[in-house]
Order: sequence, then C-alpha cells, then structure tokens
Amino acid sequence: MADEVLSQFQQAKAEEKIDTSRKIKVGIIGTGWIAESHIQSYNAMPDVEVVAMCDLIPGKAEAFKEKWNVPGEVHFYPNHKEMLDNEQLDCVSVCTYNATHAECTIYALEKGVNVLLEKPMCVTLDEAAEIVKAEKKSGKVLSIGFQPRFDANMQQIKKIVESGVLGEIYYIQTGGGRRRGIPNSTFIEKRTAGIGALGDIGCYSLDMVLNAIGYPTPKTVSAYKSAFFGTSTEYQSEKDAARFNVDDFAAAFIRLEPGQFGDKDGIILDFRIAWAMHVDTPGDTIIFGKKGALRIPSTDCWNGSVGGPMKIYHDVAGQRVETVIPIIQNKGQGLFYKKVRSFLDASMNGGAAPVPSSQIIKNQAILDGIVKSAEAGKEIEIVMPEV
Repeated sequence: MADEVLSQFQQAKAEEKIDTSRKIKVGIIGTGWIAESHIQSYNAMPDVEVVAMCDLIPGKAEAFKEKWNVPGEVHFYPNHKEMLDNEQLDCVSVCTYNATHAECTIYALEKGVNVLLEKPMCVTLDEAAEIVKAEKKSGKVLSIGFQPRFDANMQQIKKIVESGVLGEIYYIQTGGGRRRGIPNSTFIEKRTAGIGALGDIGCYSLDMVLNAIGYPTPKTVSAYKSAFFGTSTEYQSEKDAARFNVDDFAAAFIRLEPGQFGDKDGIILDFRIAWAMHVDTPGDTIIFGKKGALRIPSTDCWNGSVGGPMKIYHDVAGQRVETVIPIIQNKGQGLFYKKVRSFLDASMNGGAAPVPSSQIIKNQAILDGIVKSAEAGKEIEIVMPEV
C-alpha cells in the first residue's frame, strides 16, 4: 500500500534546450547580496547578455561586474530610472531592498520590460496592488522570486495535496526560523526593509503551504510580532540594536476561504516565523486533511526545502498507516538558476509567469495583515483590492 501511495508522486524530468541565436538583454537593478545569485545564473546562460546595472551607491555596480567577471560591455547608472530610460532591455532583475521593490518594478513595467522581482513582493498590500495594475497594463511578464517553488520536494507537497490522499484541508500549522540568524545590513531598518523576518523568510513559509492548497484568499488575521532579540545588545552589536526597528518574530492565526482543496467552512492557517529565538524550530509544518495529514520536517535555518523525509498519516482498511515520502535529490542546475531560467523562457516565449503576482498578492496581503493586526492588537479583516 505504501508503494501504491508513493507511485502517485513520481516525477518526470525534461531536458533543457536553450536557443542561442538571439541574446536576451538583461539589466540588474541593485547590486547587493541577493543580486549575486542572479548574476551567477545569468553568467551560466549562453543566450543572455547582462548589458546594464544600477546601484544607488557610487562604484558598487562597477565593482560587482568585476567581482563576478561579467563578460562584454556593461553600462552603469546611479538609479533604475536612468537605466531604464537609456537602455533597450528585454528583462530586469529587481534586487533592491524591500522598500523600493514597488517603484522599481512599476517603472520597469511601464517601460515595457519584463521583471523578475525578488521576494518579498513589496512591503504593503497597497504597493502590491499598484504593481499588479502596472503589470496588467503593460502586458509584460512579472515573476516573483520564490526559488523554493523549483525544489522537487516542495513540488511533492503540492502533488500530495492535489492527489486527494489528504482529503479536504481544514487546518495547517506552518512557520520556521532560526535560533540565531538576524541578517543585519538593510534588513533591520523599516526605512529600507519595511518588514523584518516576515518579509525575509516568512513569505517563503507562507508560499510553501498556500501554493500547495491553490492559494485561497485570506479573510481575517489575528497576529502578534516582537523584536526582543534584534533590539538587545545581548544578541546584537550596540550599533545594530540601536537601529533595529522591524520584527524578528511574528505569529498569526489566519482564516482562509475554502479554495480548491479546503473544507467548505475554510482553512485555518497557524503561522509563526523567527530570525532569533531560544529553540531550534517553532515546529514542523503539518497539513491536516479529513482523510490524512502530511508532516513536513522543519529546517535549522529556513532554506527553501524540507528538513527530512515527509510523512503521510492516514488509515488503510481500518489500520493507522504512515507513508514516508523519501527526499528527492534535485538534479541539474540549482534552484536560483531554475527560477531565472523559467522567468526568461516565459518572457521570451510568451508564457505565463512561473510565480504569478495573482498568487503572491495574497501572500503580501497576509504579511500586511499580520503587521496591521499586531499593531492594532486585535483581529482584522483582510480586504483584497480590485486590480
């Protein structure tokens, strides 16, 4: 019986074919840490030319090109507007800090350029709505940078839910985090990051389960957030503790509409995330269904995959059975490469965005709702904007 269940989740692999007859002209907006993964992927693609970069810090983009041995001529600009006004680009990667995601993405879309936007989508739900409006008006491809979507084990979670082996979903607990893992830099100030652990790793945890259950619409949220570790000189330098003004921990109780796989009364999502805490994990992810439950082991530091073999708990012929889902070794290029490649292919071939804004705006609505509920100290309704 276990083999029968496992056989439902076998995966077929397709060979990648790249047309090098036309070079895709790419620009990079923001040349900080996250842009390093983008440039490594672009450098490995024979059909891509990175022709422009911009950064607010003088000389940073030039140093970035040298560090990563970017071939060919690259034009440098002090900001995204000057770059987009002066270059004929097919695609851009938006790798700036969270607070400028919206303005950079909207301007690029208005210029008729396809956009790969790093996560989180932005800071607020209002910003997300403006991004989606600009996307629809432009007709260009906008994909959000959730590389865990391309992990074979993450894809298994969605396949398991879709198979029906769990039945209707009624409750999910999820989250994750780090015992110690505050990233510092621009991540810890509201003026640049907007949100802390919520935006850095919380959006990943939400996407893991929301994608599996078909991204139902959120209805209400009751939340809490804190910053005990980030503001303490016991865990941070005096300088960093003084400027820390975002969340390093958040928890929420979210009510979702039933969606495709949920109980008629909706799905409850019990969520928590941390950059720092006194345990190694706030708990495994568990998807509760009426016919079975799926346990997804947590990781030490939320890394976009699963922490070990998953397990389905279900009944067979009156007996309680546990089916272990073995870890799948990802083959071929890494997850970042797959994220970038899928975006480029969609942009150049007229395909759908690999990680569409129509889904991630709901992710952003939950993040926005968590912040507002925590600050209000009560449950709030989430109202999805018309876009």
